[in-house]
Amino acid sequence: MFQYKFVRGILWTISLLPFPILYAISDFLCLFVSKTYRTKVVRENLRTAFPEKSEKELKEIERKFYHQFCDNFVEDIKMLSMSKEETMRRMTFSGLEEIKKRHEAGQPLHFFYLSHFGNWEWIASINYSMQPWGTSGQIYHRLRNKVMDKLFYDLRGQYGGVNIKMRDTFRRILQLKRENKNYTIGFISDQQPNWSSIHHFVPFLNHETAVFIGAEHIARKVDAFMTYGRMTRPKRGYYHLEVVPMEDHPANVPETTLTDRYFQMLEEDIRQHPEMWLWSHKRWSRTKEAWLKRQEREKQ
Repeated sequence: MFQYKFVRGILWTISLLPFPILYAISDFLCLFVSKTYRTKVVRENLRTAFPEKSEKELKEIERKFYHQFCDNFVEDIKMLSMSKEETMRRMTFSGLEEIKKRHEAGQPLHFFYLSHFGNWEWIASINYSMQPWGTSGQIYHRLRNKVMDKLFYDLRGQYGGVNIKMRDTFRRILQLKRENKNYTIGFISDQQPNWSSIHHFVPFLNHETAVFIGAEHIARKVDAFMTYGRMTRPKRGYYHLEVVPMEDHPANVPETTLTDRYFQMLEEDIRQHPEMWLWSHKRWSRTKEAWLKRQEREKQ
């Protein structure tokens, strides 16, 4: 695909720039992005999520969010040329020994909950830190733009992990289970589900929030132990993900328990560092009231 090669070539050239210059570009972009990109969505989300905060506090969160957003953009471009050594220096992990221990105890599948928090694209590099005892993978939601879809598909797979298309999730995981190898699969589970995929709501950031329950549902079927990925940003250009144990055998706890716990843990992280979450997506456009009305209409 010529268009893809052309775009990738330009972005690869930009990625050769050192981080200080890339962050200067990020600061420049932020001047414009913060005034033009989904500002109404961001402000409404912040206002309704934190009704207790003053206008000044909300403005400060908004300002820091757009800086994080633009940093993510240049950091993702940098992925095209970052060496393995630099990647492992800038994206670090802890808690991996707990994953290895459970694999050695006879559980080959591990699911961990992730979110649009910090730089989630860099997390795919966990595969470097798991070799040779495990392989990572991520559930992949296709992008509408074919060029960007292929670009991010390649970026996420460049560390040796497995890309799993969202629509093929259960079938592909069953295949991985039959291989009887050690796999860690990341589920970014804070998106808004389609109407047809809504089966559960949780209190989250001052909203009754429709959520995906697929990660927990599949984990119960394949006996995958579950963890939560807690991301922090020690300083600009550096991230750390702590793997926090949640449940060894999901079928042993009531349904939706782990989904509820995930959103509780995520809300705690967001309240501590609200600028690191992706406020620009329309997270709460599908309300519980509207969903209940749709349910009633379908029964008629």
